[in-house]
Amino acid sequence: MGDLPTHRVTPSRPFSVCGVDYAGPINILRYRGRGAKTTKGYIALFVCFVTKALHLELVSDLTSEAFIASLKRFCARRGAPKHIYCDNGTTFVGARRKLQEIFKFASKLNENEHFCYFLSQVNIEWHFSPPMSPHFGGLWEAGVKSIKYHLKRVIGNTNLTFEEFSTLLTQVEAILNSRPLVSLECDNDPDSLNILTPSHFLIGEVITSSPEHTNDDKLSLRSRWDIVQKMKLGFWRKWKMDYLSNLQNRTKWKSPNHNFKVGEIVIIKEDNIPPATWPLGKVIETHPGKDGVVRIVTLRTVKGRFKRPIHKLCKLPLHQE
Repeated sequence: MGDLPTHRVTPSRPFSVCGVDYAGPINILRYRGRGAKTTKGYIALFVCFVTKALHLELVSDLTSEAFIASLKRFCARRGAPKHIYCDNGTTFVGARRKLQEIFKFASKLNENEHFCYFLSQVNIEWHFSPPMSPHFGGLWEAGVKSIKYHLKRVIGNTNLTFEEFSTLLTQVEAILNSRPLVSLECDNDPDSLNILTPSHFLIGEVITSSPEHTNDDKLSLRSRWDIVQKMKLGFWRKWKMDYLSNLQNRTKWKSPNHNFKVGEIVIIKEDNIPPATWPLGKVIETHPGKDGVVRIVTLRTVKGRFKRPIHKLCKLPLHQE
């Protein structure tokens, strides 16, 4: 089993590195009243790679324009991310293409060195999963599962308007961001936190709890900011020592397996193929990770070249090992 990606174990601002996925479709009422018709809608999910915090946005369709609009709302409230991980759906690929065109156009309008440096800092780097590899996005797939779990039990077969559904999503978001990540019980410190949640990295406490009362109203803004910074550093230390160690538990894939090599013939696992049909391919390029383990390969088939994860391939024992 490979190590966790660097972005998963490096402390950073919440949502500076995030994954994106869509959930749905869902039915949304156009208006209230007799004879009201429904239309399809979708839920855009943003999950922080470091803190596991979630951000939900309701979108009207699967176009790149609708996703860019939801991305703008996300950036306005959570800050612009530096890295976005997602699958290679046409919605996300088209959104990246449009944003790159805007970035290049803005760079040509102003050739000032400081302005170009600013654009390079706010530019988002996209990372797409290989085709037919939903397990590469297990982090956001788990978030989608949690959303569906709550919505199915709350909504049922009821149809909601766009405003009602958007309000419900924010409440579900608060519940998910209040979920416990790791226990922080300490016998020596009775005032310590019992659990660490994603919302501690966002607002400093559990979102669903009542606000804490303080009698000291003479604190300056600078002093309050210093207090918040100390709280954040405390959360990061506890996250690094407790939660991060839990993520590194390895229960399988302890023994190394064969690495795919260029020139090997494989059988490709495909869905909905006719009986007695065995699609074959030849490995023409491997894409090893930082640990040297090959998880993605490029194949040449009779239909062209494709990228596939190794769990979709079966190696033919043509050579005696």
